[in-house]
Amino acid sequence: MKIARVLGNATLSRMHPMMHAATLRCVEVVERIDDLDAAASGTAVPGTDLIIAWDLCGCGEGDFVALAEGPEAAAPFGPDVKPIDASIVAILDHIDIQSPN
Repeated sequence: MKIARVLGNATLSRMHPMMHAATLRCVEVVERIDDLDAAASGTAVPGTDLIIAWDLCGCGEGDFVALAEGPEAAAPFGPDVKPIDASIVAILDHIDIQSPN
């Protein structure tokens, strides 16, 4: 699971029938703890991955979210099969990271 920041929506003109009524978000993955402050201030974090993810939580632009990828992303839809590789599974209200020192 990864931390990501929602940048906006993604719209499809044609899609797989199983994607009907999907809400897709464009998210920016926060790779390092140092990048968390930059992402929180709304500035882009250089070199980060941009991912289109299925929104299960109703998040909005600028929200920090938990992102599941791979088979775990489609697990909540079982036994139906959804053609997705990433899904937003939680909205993070607060992130508190303790220094190991």
